[in-house]
Amino acid sequence: MADLETSVRAIALAARKASAVLARTTTDQRNAALLAMARALREHSAAIVEANAEDMRAGRAAGMSEGLLDRLELNEQRVEGMASALEDLASLSDPVGRVLEERTIEGGMLLQRISVPLGVVAMVYEARPNVTADAAGICLKAGNACVLRGGSQALHSNIALTKVLRDAAQKAGLPADSICSIETADRAATDVLMGLHGLVDVLIPRGGAGLIRHCIEHSKIPVIETGTGNCHVYVHESADFDIARAIVMNAKTQRTGVCNACESLLVDEAAAKAFLPRMLSELANAGVVVHGDSLARECAALAEEGGSANVLEHFVDAVEADWGTEYLALEISVKTVSGVEEAVEHINRYGTGHSECIVANTSSEDGKNAADAFAAGVDAAAVYVNVSTRFTDGACFGLGAEIGISTQKLHVRGPFALEALTSYKYVVRGEGQVRG
Repeated sequence: MADLETSVRAIALAARKASAVLARTTTDQRNAALLAMARALREHSAAIVEANAEDMRAGRAAGMSEGLLDRLELNEQRVEGMASALEDLASLSDPVGRVLEERTIEGGMLLQRISVPLGVVAMVYEARPNVTADAAGICLKAGNACVLRGGSQALHSNIALTKVLRDAAQKAGLPADSICSIETADRAATDVLMGLHGLVDVLIPRGGAGLIRHCIEHSKIPVIETGTGNCHVYVHESADFDIARAIVMNAKTQRTGVCNACESLLVDEAAAKAFLPRMLSELANAGVVVHGDSLARECAALAEEGGSANVLEHFVDAVEADWGTEYLALEISVKTVSGVEEAVEHINRYGTGHSECIVANTSSEDGKNAADAFAAGVDAAAVYVNVSTRFTDGACFGLGAEIGISTQKLHVRGPFALEALTSYKYVVRGEGQVRG
């Protein structure tokens, strides 16, 4: 354990020294490094995919779920996506050195509030090797050094990616330790990292509820909580049912292993028998298991009576735990509610503050009122009206590549990228003023 503590501390110290250099780099220097990193990913794509294949074999042998395997997998297209994201970052405005506020204060002094890097950013994440490139790029663009602690499931992928990115950044003239990683499967390394207050400025966990909770409860470093996603779609009785079904299918099945996928469907009781039979049939045809309440079961039976086979085979009676479950799989909870007030109350009780959607006809007075009440009442980082929850993403919001989606309220909320990785300092300029 002593050797592990020494090793992790040495990595953080190296990143700390690099951060002091990065803070003085120019926009052009950092952008050149990002472009070099993108080129290097493309040049070494085959080796990266080969390293990832070893992780995928191990994951399958260990019985990893399809949703997690999807997060773990790298192929040429995904490596290209990481490279393109780095190039996109290089094209964005520099978040560092901006004058956020400027005014003359008493005594004729000029006060400026200027954006500055956070310093050293630690990322703790699970089977998501793409985070290695995304985090390294976003941190570097914002003038921060990073310490990356990926999960053991992606160990070979992360080692390969970090080496490529470090070498490219160094060849572009930046310190190699701008991008550091902890390359051990020993979980104790994460706890050591979380104790390095004074060396690491902020910790960002990305992963399941267990990882995030562990970081919040044990870290001595300030944590930006990237929350889990028990996201809801609520179908109001005024909704266009075709639009509602399309949104639900996209939010649930377009990609199941992501935090902005729909995990819970709420439907007004008044619309249930008109809407749910076909909705449940479409979910069953897509292989989605429904955990539903008693009225939802009635609608499943109606679907079968109407000629839709296998709907009841994909239906199980919901229990209390289902309302708060993030499935990350082809499963969804379905509950009928009396109206928008109950829907909001249910979401605020069981949701995770991530992404919530209402489908309503906003051309009608009832639908508009429901949408307004939903948007005002739901406590979440992103609230959608007639839009799939799958859009909670930095690129979709015009923020560029994101480092996570925050469900907390202090410092940053929702998709966060470059600006969230900066702080500010005050610079006061004068001509010899002293305070009397």
